[in-house]
Amino acid sequence: MKYWLSILLALLSALTSYAGEAVDLAEDPVVEQRLIVIAEDLRCLVCQNESLAGSRAELAMDLRREVRTLIKAGKSDPEIKEFLVSRYGDFVLYRPPVKPVTWLLWFGPLVLLLGAIWALVGIIRRAQNNPDKPVLDSAQRAKAQALLQKTDSSK
Repeated sequence: MKYWLSILLALLSALTSYAGEAVDLAEDPVVEQRLIVIAEDLRCLVCQNESLAGSRAELAMDLRREVRTLIKAGKSDPEIKEFLVSRYGDFVLYRPPVKPVTWLLWFGPLVLLLGAIWALVGIIRRAQNNPDKPVLDSAQRAKAQALLQKTDSSK
């Protein structure tokens, strides 16, 4: 019994040794609040669908540390974002600017939606304009009748 108890205690102490590091917080709550506001507008480069503020990825923690350093250095919010864009491109912004390089990103889904609506309207109009047109011509109808008779006779 003592043997099992010592193994259990050893396992419990091993689990506590694997605890992760605490997340760095700024000494100044004003800096931390400003970091959160800036990080909400930035995309985590690893997670991609998460903001920098909400991500727990290692790279996100490093970027938040970098933003804290820039805040303490007296940089303005636009200067910090400009620095990150110069380093990682427009992808780091949740709302990339509208410019010729990002037109497809901004307007591509709208163009696809309008194209799909246009095609659907065209298909519906063609179907309404030709209601009397038979789906099968006489040769195809004869083949279908022959196949139906063959399956009926095999039962």
